[in-house]
Amino acid sequence: MPTDMMSPIALFLQADIVVKAVMIGLLLASVWTWAIIVGHWVRMRRINRDNERLEREFWKSEDIDSFYETRGRSDLPSAKILAAGIAEWRRSTAGKTVDRDGTRQRLAVALHSAVAAETDRVASRLNILATVGAVAPFVGLFGTVWGIMRSFTDIAGQQNTSLAVVAPGIAEALFATALGLFAAIPAVIAYNRFSYGINRLEARLQRFADGFHGTLSRELEAEA
Repeated sequence: MPTDMMSPIALFLQADIVVKAVMIGLLLASVWTWAIIVGHWVRMRRINRDNERLEREFWKSEDIDSFYETRGRSDLPSAKILAAGIAEWRRSTAGKTVDRDGTRQRLAVALHSAVAAETDRVASRLNILATVGAVAPFVGLFGTVWGIMRSFTDIAGQQNTSLAVVAPGIAEALFATALGLFAAIPAVIAYNRFSYGINRLEARLQRFADGFHGTLSRELEAEA
């Protein structure tokens, strides 16, 4: 078989409609995967950098309300946690009498819920990487099986078992498998790496929430 007939474009053009559909689907999945990988990487770098700055400035501030009004209304996860804590604090201390134990419990629940919500929001598109990583190899395998079946059909139709008859269908089949792996491998690697980053972010947000809860608890004791 000529070398140019083994090129990716030639293998695609030689394939039948089913294998072509599989190849196109896997290529689109690969492009989608890389778009998510690049977008999430850029987003996580920005979030981690801005979160660190906000938390550092928060712990240096002396007036929580003033800091919240100027910096706490952004879309950062730490700002959302700060907003949840401030909102619950204001609701729980608005009355004439304050249930201190109840306020502490409600603050803990509000901050914990905010951490979970922000973690889910940041990780919202990682399920796509997990899906591509799990499904793409099997889609490629389907294309492989279909291509081999086509090769056997050609053998039966031409009653010829020479390499020239068998090779095109097998090459197309293996190319479909390669495309499946090409889509799946980066998706799996990125999913595992990003999951680790999400877990680190969640731990950091939880530490911030715990520290904020401790600050508000001391404020309750000061008002006693």
